[in-house]
Amino acid sequence: GRQVQSSASYGGARRGTPVSSYIRIDERPIRARCDIEQADAILCFDASLLEARLLGAACADTLIVVNSARDARHFAAALPGYRVVPVDGLALARRHGLGRIVNSALLGAFARAIEAPTLEVLGRTIVEQAPKQPQQNLAACEDGYRWADAQLQRSAA
Repeated sequence: GRQVQSSASYGGARRGTPVSSYIRIDERPIRARCDIEQADAILCFDASLLEARLLGAACADTLIVVNSARDARHFAAALPGYRVVPVDGLALARRHGLGRIVNSALLGAFARAIEAPTLEVLGRTIVEQAPKQPQQNLAACEDGYRWADAQLQRSAA
């Protein structure tokens, strides 16, 4: 398997401030414990957070998956030079009875965008691990995966 390391950065003493979480994945043991200065991929749960602080870790090759009802053309104009895959996670979550809980939809989209793990592995994990509504979470994940796939197919054409 792969080696994994995760960490989080909380935004100060008041509630509601943005939280940044980081994950490193490698075939070899991970020894670095510092912040990630250049990300291969970014998953952003709220498009309003696509600002200098978050984009500081992005470069031309960084893939950014963002929860947004706006289309790719909007982000191409607003953030020229960045590879952005917008996914309407809120619409997908609501479609499957999850309300505002967008996690599974965005997980599926992100997995498709970075090409790992497979949808089969995600599905099995969600069914085994989701604390509530595993079938609804699975459906949202699958839809997120397909949504991102369609976005990536259009951008490749």
